[in-house]
Amino acid sequence: MRPSNHLVAASRLYPGAWKQVERMLANRGSSLPDWPKWCFLPMAGWYAIVSGGGGNRVPPHMIADVGRLAAIGTWRYSQGIYRFTTEMYQAIADTGLRGNLPSDVLMRLPEWCVYVETPDRIWLGTHLYGIWAHLESDANDGRRELRLLLDTEDALIPIPVHLGDWTVEEAVTRMINETARQSVVHLKRPFLRDVATDMQIADALRPLISLLLYLCSDEPEIDDDREPGAFPAQPHPRKTKQGLRWFPPDRPRIWTVGGKMAVRLREARQAAERSTSTGQRTLTPHIRRAHWHGFWTGPLDGPRRFSYHWLPPILVSGRAPE
Repeated sequence: MRPSNHLVAASRLYPGAWKQVERMLANRGSSLPDWPKWCFLPMAGWYAIVSGGGGNRVPPHMIADVGRLAAIGTWRYSQGIYRFTTEMYQAIADTGLRGNLPSDVLMRLPEWCVYVETPDRIWLGTHLYGIWAHLESDANDGRRELRLLLDTEDALIPIPVHLGDWTVEEAVTRMINETARQSVVHLKRPFLRDVATDMQIADALRPLISLLLYLCSDEPEIDDDREPGAFPAQPHPRKTKQGLRWFPPDRPRIWTVGGKMAVRLREARQAAERSTSTGQRTLTPHIRRAHWHGFWTGPLDGPRRFSYHWLPPILVSGRAPE
């Protein structure tokens, strides 16, 4: 599998990385600052590994290795590969993202890092096999980021999505602005940007974020064919004579996403086709796009609060769910 092959390559390129990760996790909150639980290890830790520590700087030609090692290294401790059924993949990827990003929802990844397969998808002209996704808490200002690593035909491309109360376009603009700032500080040269390319990146990101949003929804349909009833979970350290240790699984775990929903959608579409052939008028079944739902809570005669909740895709004109 591609993600496993990349993990092997990362282990060879940075043979001492995993021991360094365990030391940093053991020193969390003591000799090292603490960080939020939803972040496995901040990028600052991965930067220290790539640079060799001791205040060394990462050379410009190796700076992307920080993002690559962070994603693959975090994924190492769960190794979940999420495989959407064809019907669900097409429906969710086509779900439009309008308005501001539901950033709080994206904080609910089922594992520290997930790998989502993206069959037949193109990223700016090159084939995209899948994406790693994990969460970052910036060591300097606490900025929240959804960190993506794109597994393309040409290269592994890190993409930081800045999370906040703004649109996908604004998230890309913030990413590009930060890249430009870092280019001046570390590379001592200006960063040349193209607004048209910025918009292309935003458009290419939307279907990828939609897939992740489904995994982060309240009740995603995620199954393991080898272990019915199982559900992804964050890995935990084990107690050993040397203290708490993190042990990666022996092999990746394939999670099927949307199996039952795909069957219902397929059956409903076949029924619609039969009705059309007999001249009966019917509504073609489809998945209503994921969207936010806002409502007021609290007593009518007291302080009230407007709540905003994300609703997952809903099957319309299909057989009722079990």
